[in-house]
Amino acid sequence: MTSRHRSSGSAPARSVRVAEQIHHELAGLIRTELRDAPPGLVTLTAVELTPDYAYATVYLTVFPDDEATVEASLATLRRAAGFLRGRIGRLLRIHTAPELRFAVDQSVLRGLEMDRLIAQANQRQADE
Repeated sequence: MTSRHRSSGSAPARSVRVAEQIHHELAGLIRTELRDAPPGLVTLTAVELTPDYAYATVYLTVFPDDEATVEASLATLRRAAGFLRGRIGRLLRIHTAPELRFAVDQSVLRGLEMDRLIAQANQRQADE
């Protein structure tokens, strides 16, 4: 799993390290410790921390990416957010673990749409 972390400007090294650790630990926790597993295949793509570490937005993709599966997977993760937050706090040994917010990573969908548009334009050009 590739790890990319969003930051505004030049994020301090500690913030990047904490985001990477949260990303890594959450991926394992979701895969192995959730009793109520998300119905779709969830891949974490990025973790974005607020400067005060109070909130972590966890970006993800879900396969299959139909609306029902994505919404059900998000609902499952949001219900488990408190449990996951507690486990993250203990695993990372940080005083206050950030509140977890889950969001669908739209960049993957935008990339697929761009690929489709490029293929369509290439096809039109080839037909001319």
